Amino acid sequence: MNGMSTVVKTVARWVIGFILLVGLWLVAYGHLSPGGGFPGGVVIASGFILLVLAHGGRSADRVFPRPVARVLDSVGALSFLFLALLGLWVGGEFFRNTIQKGSPGRLHEVFNAGIIPFANLAIAVKVSMSFVVAFGVIAACRLRAGGAFESEEED
Repeated sequence: MNGMSTVVKTVARWVIGFILLVGLWLVAYGHLSPGGGFPGGVVIASGFILLVLAHGGRSADRVFPRPVARVLDSVGALSFLFLALLGLWVGGEFFRNTIQKGSPGRLHEVFNAGIIPFANLAIAVKVSMSFVVAFGVIAACRLRAGGAFESEEED
């Protein structure tokens, strides 16, 4: 048997959708309320970690391969850097809010912050993929060292 019991696997599958939804909500509304890219990315990564813990360490590479996570990790970092350099290129200042400069939005609306939601999204991708890569490496090292998660000792 790979992973935990059927009950834990089933509950984990039910809960993961809600975890991802809360993570995406934190990213989307981070400029209006507490939240943003970092906490949203951590919550999104926790959904992946729950899936790996419930289904066993070998499921990490099947669900989200580490090479894909590494590429997305780099894409998140480069996107954030691109937004910062875009402000330097267009507005003359590093990380200038170039979208809001041209058309300021109204307070307390989702589309009022210019490039900040895009920066939140880039940070969320970076943080979540960093945690996915780190947890995947830890799981792989534990399996290579001959250890197993407690639920996998029944194999």
